[in-house]
Amino acid sequence: MPLAGVLPTQLPGGATLNYAFDGYYEYDFDHPIGRVEYLRAYDVLSNAFSINQAGVIFALDPDVANGRRYGVRLDLQFGQATETLQGNPSNETRPEIYRNIFQVYGTYVVPLGKGLTVDFGKWASSLGIEGNYSKDQVNYSRSFYFDFLPFYHAGVRASYKVNDKLALNYWVVNGTDQSEPTNSYKDELFGFTAQPAKSVLWNVNYYLGQDHPDVAAATNCTGPVQPGLCLQAINPAPNGKEHIFDSYVTWNATAKLALSVEGDYVIEREWAQAGPGESSAPSHVDGGAAYARYQLTPKMALAGRTEYLSDRGGLFSGTTQALKEFTGTYEYKFGEGFLTRVEYRRDWSNVPFFLTNRVGVLSPNQPTASVGLVWWVGGKQGAW
Repeated sequence: MPLAGVLPTQLPGGATLNYAFDGYYEYDFDHPIGRVEYLRAYDVLSNAFSINQAGVIFALDPDVANGRRYGVRLDLQFGQATETLQGNPSNETRPEIYRNIFQVYGTYVVPLGKGLTVDFGKWASSLGIEGNYSKDQVNYSRSFYFDFLPFYHAGVRASYKVNDKLALNYWVVNGTDQSEPTNSYKDELFGFTAQPAKSVLWNVNYYLGQDHPDVAAATNCTGPVQPGLCLQAINPAPNGKEHIFDSYVTWNATAKLALSVEGDYVIEREWAQAGPGESSAPSHVDGGAAYARYQLTPKMALAGRTEYLSDRGGLFSGTTQALKEFTGTYEYKFGEGFLTRVEYRRDWSNVPFFLTNRVGVLSPNQPTASVGLVWWVGGKQGAW
């Protein structure tokens, strides 16, 4: 009996329940100490059978045509990806209390023009073309840019549909990867989604942030106190800004061939003013990625990704370097709800950076082969 016949997927009122399990085996030909893969968002272990993530998604989408302007979504997540995706003590003061909530937000469609959709809560970032759920990606492993750009935000976002070809987007959020803010500054995103032709979808985003903390955890409770947390002020607190320029476009060239390109430029300073009339030196990340996917048969597909990331100042990797990567993927879909991806990937750097099997000896490249297995079932159609 198929899983859809066993697990509840449709709930009264139009809500859906959705379930996913994602696991992999990966092998690093450099046999790294501790089986550790560097600069990988999800496929983090070599020579190990690994649980990437298990997820349960509750979704009630607005249905304006039938009189329901509100909706709600909750994504619960468990596994290795949760540790990567869901904050850390250096970025959030209390990440553990939010860690398994990948997304949770309420939606209301304001009756303004063609519709103003407003969400409040925590949601997956749309900076960068790649997303969380493996079934909806071109490759199994994630790009450098997915690993570098924000994973999620908490706050308010709005999308206004100007017409059938253009939507405007605006966010006000606590920060990047912050369920609770580390300072009083509110980050903003300005962007648009355009579909100039039926086969082309284009996203442009500008993000302005200031994510340096103005408080730190304290060992005594003489200062401000949150439940279970003592804080002390950082004075003076760094006030440098982060600017993210992000754009990506997908062209469905034929019914079987899809091509995508992403470009990113990120600049960040620790201090807006380091002294009279001067600011601290900025760190930069810039470059892009290109994707191709060809559907050989209804069950088989080939995909490729190549990318370049210039990390000046070590903003992404902690080291100034130029990173390159190529990934080739073969996909076989056993049926709706179960697929496997066999993948070869090679990461390069212009400096020795990746682990080897010898202590203190680094390699300028990281070649890996992997097999990913993804199961999913649910009432939600399309991408999750």
